[in-house]
Amino acid sequence: MAKIGFDANKYIEEQSKYILERINAGESERLYLEFGGKLVQDKHAMRVLPGFDENSKIKLLQKMKDQAEIIICIYSGDIMTSKTRADFGITYDLEVLRLIDTFRHYDLEINSVVVTRYEDDAPAVDMFLNKLQRRGIKTYRHRFTKGYPTDVDTIVSDEGYGANPYIEVSKPLVVVTGPGGGSGKLATCLSQLYHDYKRGKKVRYAKFETFPIWNIPLKHPVNVAYEAATADLKDVNMIDSFHLEAYGEMAVNYNRDLEVFPVVKRIIEKITGEESEYKSPTDMGVNRAGFSIIDDEVVKEAACQEIIRRYLNALCDYKKGRIDDGAVERSKLLMDELELKIEDRRVVEPAREYAEYKRNYDKRYENVVVMSLELPNGKIVTGRSSRRMVASAAVILNAVKVLCGMADEIHLISPGILKKIQDMKTEILHHEKTSLHCEEVLSALTISAATNPSAEVALSKLSDLRGCQAHCTAILSEGDEQTIRSLGIDVTCDPEYITNNLYFS
Repeated sequence: MAKIGFDANKYIEEQSKYILERINAGESERLYLEFGGKLVQDKHAMRVLPGFDENSKIKLLQKMKDQAEIIICIYSGDIMTSKTRADFGITYDLEVLRLIDTFRHYDLEINSVVVTRYEDDAPAVDMFLNKLQRRGIKTYRHRFTKGYPTDVDTIVSDEGYGANPYIEVSKPLVVVTGPGGGSGKLATCLSQLYHDYKRGKKVRYAKFETFPIWNIPLKHPVNVAYEAATADLKDVNMIDSFHLEAYGEMAVNYNRDLEVFPVVKRIIEKITGEESEYKSPTDMGVNRAGFSIIDDEVVKEAACQEIIRRYLNALCDYKKGRIDDGAVERSKLLMDELELKIEDRRVVEPAREYAEYKRNYDKRYENVVVMSLELPNGKIVTGRSSRRMVASAAVILNAVKVLCGMADEIHLISPGILKKIQDMKTEILHHEKTSLHCEEVLSALTISAATNPSAEVALSKLSDLRGCQAHCTAILSEGDEQTIRSLGIDVTCDPEYITNNLYFS
């Protein structure tokens, strides 16, 4: 059974209470709450804080749904470059659509979608906005703020924030979120503050950012894991010097917040005409995650594993051309800082060793790919690629057999069924590769379960793989990677392609 290091119930209770205190403090009519990180399915937090509910943040908002509405921001450049959310393998514009559906599922009100730093002559962005508008979603275009970041007089004027259209809101809590970092959430909040004050309304701003956790040490592995997760953004954790000077207390924040704080403070003071209530960027935050850690050793170990996982992912992303070598170097430095090695991830060596053994044993296995998977009880199983199926499919079948206590030689799927699917791929669909992908094999297992009792039992064990760790000796296809992740398995790969072909699907 997995060890727990974080109390999810305490977190939801304390976090919602603290946000309500911010809403009700002072005489303001409204709180604009910038929501950083992932509002739903926060798998990073779930991995580094064992016990964290990946949907805890949206659940706490659901408790306040009568008081809250949501604005979703997306940076126009992320639409044009098809930036991808790694956890799901979907682009940021599709992530916005998924977020809207998720918020609706939790009965949360969607106010609108704002495209930030909008520029003319961006057909992909206009197409995205048209799609939303034709489905009944309000949209806004915010351009780059004139004068930002140094000319506060211009920023807080009709030429700056005043040039943005006002987003009509009505609830006391306005959550401003986005598909990822750099979406323009802060600028949207400050723009709204400007417009509200011009309309004679007193409103406030606060920030909800889970990481870095401000009240644990700077070099705590959980905070280092945040740097690993944002290596491509060049985020660096630092001591909040403003907080230290104001209160004599150590607090952790990150470089972008510290760099922008003096500007944000001046902008807020210019908008409100009053001295800012915030003495530091930490003051702006409402994060209570650090108070819900119940076993520090457990979260440290989980965070170290996440740092290794992020480094392996960085190596693969570099191979795919998604990031530059600087991001890889930063990931490696974080590994070295905590004296971590790739082999400290338990599933790495069994996969590599088995692949090496097969290659040395028989020349037919020269290009063999192996995936290893650690079961909930700590046992590691492996699966290799073959003419019949890919390694990820093989290891899933082997894993559920072990969970069921079945002998390895038992066929969960008739070889005849697998052959028929392969024939369809080559003779009807005209695919060059006949090895069945993970989703195809799982579909065959599902069909077999209708007539094969062993397959039916095995199918019921798939849910037990959620939270398991896996490693493959080659880069997975996008489809196999998403199927593995949909099963809830955290997978890493060695940065090697199965084939020299440039088109890899």
